[in-house]
Amino acid sequence: MKVLVVDDQQLVREGLTALLELTDGIEVVGSAGDGERALEMVAEHAPDVVLMDLKMPVLDGIAATSRVRESFPHVAVVVLTTYADDESIAGALAAGARGYLTKDAGRADILLALRAAVGGHALFDPAVTARLASAFSPSSARSLPDGLTRREAEVLGQIALGRTNGEIAAALFVTEATVKTHINNAFAKIGARNRTEAASYALRHRLGGGS
Repeated sequence: MKVLVVDDQQLVREGLTALLELTDGIEVVGSAGDGERALEMVAEHAPDVVLMDLKMPVLDGIAATSRVRESFPHVAVVVLTTYADDESIAGALAAGARGYLTKDAGRADILLALRAAVGGHALFDPAVTARLASAFSPSSARSLPDGLTRREAEVLGQIALGRTNGEIAAALFVTEATVKTHINNAFAKIGARNRTEAASYALRHRLGGGS
């Protein structure tokens, strides 16, 4: 498994690199101190997964994650950050991160998250999981904000989980065209300009992701 380490602090980059290189089957192909350099190194080294910080100069981790997923969809991203607030979580998941850990995570947690991401699965820090569980508790028993329908709320919840339109369609047993219609209607009602804003809204208002 080829890993690229991205963090604006040199000491953290060096520590993570040393930690990962102690593990059989992992090759650290490089490290970067900002999102722009990370994109260059993804293109150059073709890693399987990027271990991505969020708060960085030049290009932050959320924007970098979004661009990695758009330009290199075969490359997974796992966020490793100090922050576990709703806005950061929503932004990272909406950008396409396949894992979200805080820097309290141990070596075993980081390795599990990287392997899960490469395998197409997601693994979250317990604190993040608790926030998501709280945010996406059933919403049918309470009124929905801004005139949203139940289905629109479900679609927004799915967006906050970082799912694509195709994945949302499969989860809700509808067509992608129907998903796009719900997204357009929901964005108009809540004033969202992009998926990151929609994901943040879904977390703030605890909109469920459906089944």
